[in-house]
Amino acid sequence: TTIGALLTNEPNGRNPPLNPNLETRPRLPHGMVQSNDAPVVVWTNRGCAACVRAKQFLDRKGVAYTERRLKSDGSLQRAFARATGGARTVPQILVGEQRVGGFDDLGNLDRTGELDVLLGRTESIPQLSFWQRVIRALKG
Repeated sequence: TTIGALLTNEPNGRNPPLNPNLETRPRLPHGMVQSNDAPVVVWTNRGCAACVRAKQFLDRKGVAYTERRLKSDGSLQRAFARATGGARTVPQILVGEQRVGGFDDLGNLDRTGELDVLLGRTESIPQLSFWQRVIRALKG
């Protein structure tokens, strides 16, 4: 995603923080208390609609996360590259030490139930064959 103006529906879109290069505070969805979920980090950039959708998705799911906003700061870009294995797009979502990927990857993990396993909310999913996973994904 290229750097552009903040979307009006993006948090702080009208009143951006004084220094957007700094890591923001962890966000708890409205009315949620701190849980035992694995730590979630969402790397974002200004003007990124998929970043906004990923944060809204996590809010709806009741997942607390820390947003790290990418800027032209070299040390921040190196931290992003290390954390994401050299990814070149945003959003990039990490659950604990596991790199989930982007918004579409997040949705796919949620449909199969694997996101809840990564977050530590449910037990491990039994090993399913390729076709069983396809059928489960189509039903969900």
